[in-house]
Amino acid sequence: IVLDMSAWNLIQEWNPHTGQVRCEPGVTLEQLWQKVEPDGWWPPVVSGTMKTTLGGCLSANIHGKNNFQMGPIGEHVLEFTAILPTGAEITCSPKLNADLFYGMISGLGMLGIFTSVTLQMKRIYSGLLTVDAFPVKNLHSHLFALQENAPKYDYIVGWLDTTANGSSLGRGQIHGAKYLHEGEDKNSAETFKLKNQTLPSTIFGVFPKSILHIFMKPFVNNLGVWGVNTAKYIASLRKHSFKESHGAFHFLLDYVPNWEHSFGDGGLIQYQSFLPKETAEFVWTQILKLSHKNKLPAYLGVTKRHRPDKFLLSHAVDGFSLALDFKVTDKNRKKMYAMLQEFDKIVVANGGRFYFAKNSETTAETAKIFYGEETVEKFRKLKKRCDPHGLLESDLYRRIFNS
Repeated sequence: IVLDMSAWNLIQEWNPHTGQVRCEPGVTLEQLWQKVEPDGWWPPVVSGTMKTTLGGCLSANIHGKNNFQMGPIGEHVLEFTAILPTGAEITCSPKLNADLFYGMISGLGMLGIFTSVTLQMKRIYSGLLTVDAFPVKNLHSHLFALQENAPKYDYIVGWLDTTANGSSLGRGQIHGAKYLHEGEDKNSAETFKLKNQTLPSTIFGVFPKSILHIFMKPFVNNLGVWGVNTAKYIASLRKHSFKESHGAFHFLLDYVPNWEHSFGDGGLIQYQSFLPKETAEFVWTQILKLSHKNKLPAYLGVTKRHRPDKFLLSHAVDGFSLALDFKVTDKNRKKMYAMLQEFDKIVVANGGRFYFAKNSETTAETAKIFYGEETVEKFRKLKKRCDPHGLLESDLYRRIFNS
């Protein structure tokens, strides 16, 4: 049986005075922000796509470009209700059934089914953000810029040129964004309108973005991506600031519909590692060099600044994350798998972690190392208590915890 919760998608209660919202688990981030933004609020944590449901967001405990400051989405859950496989109906908060609160949020959907989620939204005073963009010349300056500039911004994210090597290894561009303060936006009534937040369906008002992935496909190869990355870096050398809507800044993965189809029939694998600030530069230098040596460069690299959290299956560290997109083909599949396993060894040997909304190659042995045996055992005990007959399973659960 496959459980599909997407139809359980009502926003049950919204209070525009307090910013508290209660939703069913099938509500998407798109539904949520479009409900609260016109009233001057924004979800405190969002992913790079607005198509995810709140139940999925809590199960993976998603993070955003402000993790260094706001933590994962779980830190903004005031309360949730759930049904356990035993039939028990429970209410959880940081103080009520706290072990289940911190276990089900991050628990990969394996302890129970969320039935409602109550969240605290973030007050905003404009439909726009102020964004500063500036280049970084190599990996050292890239990570230094993320760490030093994070306190100055509400959001910070880096683009990393995965094809550059030598003294330019890890070069890229940083985007730091700030909320506008009350009174700064003299036209806030207009910028808050949904029509000014919704991503356009065409380019230049003419070309439909729904077919753009077809024209991207010929460039999604080693040579094409090198050319695109090189051109993007050259364009990034000009420091500049601009205003951007919340929707445009946050949801880049939705900007080109079906962009993943441009990778071809084999698709792609997203590999995201989280490293302490003390070891990140060393590890990612090794990983990027290995990808070049194997002639399997990533086609996209994105960096973020992070901090730890209290959730049981946490992927967070006091450091950084690097997400890499690799093209998979029948020809390179075996070699790609071997290379990613080598990456895993380097990451965990240096205190790193992984995020199971992304990585699909990580083994049970690797998970036990970065979670720690105590955490894995604690999760298994919660699983036995909430689901004694093993009714809830997934391919991910069987791979990581049931081996």
